[in-house]
Amino acid sequence: MNQLSHILGKEFKDYFISPIAYIVISIFLLVTGWLFFTTFFLYNQAMLRNFFNLLPLVFAFVIPAITMRLFAEELNIGSYEILLTMPVRFTDIILGKFFGGLLFVMTMLLPTISYAITVALIGDLDWGPVIGGYLGAVLLGAAYTAIGIFASSLTRNQIIAFIIGTAICFTLSIIDKMLYFFPQTLLGVINYLGADYHFQNIAKGVVDSRDILYFVSVCFIGLYGTHISMQEKI
Repeated sequence: MNQLSHILGKEFKDYFISPIAYIVISIFLLVTGWLFFTTFFLYNQAMLRNFFNLLPLVFAFVIPAITMRLFAEELNIGSYEILLTMPVRFTDIILGKFFGGLLFVMTMLLPTISYAITVALIGDLDWGPVIGGYLGAVLLGAAYTAIGIFASSLTRNQIIAFIIGTAICFTLSIIDKMLYFFPQTLLGVINYLGADYHFQNIAKGVVDSRDILYFVSVCFIGLYGTHISMQEKI
């Protein structure tokens, strides 16, 4: 656990050493804030449903940008081989980077609580769906972080890692909106694969074990894929 927490802390601090953290957080807050408040007064309802509806697509672009360097940079500059010579387990490296990226995603979400406070001051906000929405956002962020790390483990080029991660996350975000392209017999399976479908269920305040299992499964598949990919590079 000491090695894992050390890697986690290092990865998290590395975000704020470079301008990437401030740029990503600023863009995220500007995009979500503008899109949310430009439609908020049109509906004239005290809720954050529009904000949470935006998150899957926004996360599909933002999180791969956060995670694209985690392994690709190590492979590119050769520091990954040095890391393996240290007294640290292979699993700790992957989990440390994963939790470091997820902690950054949670830090990015933290200022958006001001949206809920603003809405609560204007009207009578139901905090149940808000709490469910943020729980879903953390689970969605964890799933996309695992996918982003997997994409980063496939290549030395950060741009390629970003493109691969975005393609996978974007597909999971919209696949349940494209059911008319698939045969009737596959609709149930395709719908279950959609990250937005499971996220919106939790964002409504309905915490179902099937939705939790989906996000945990995506995290496991992404991290296990990373493990296999990086082992082949040893």
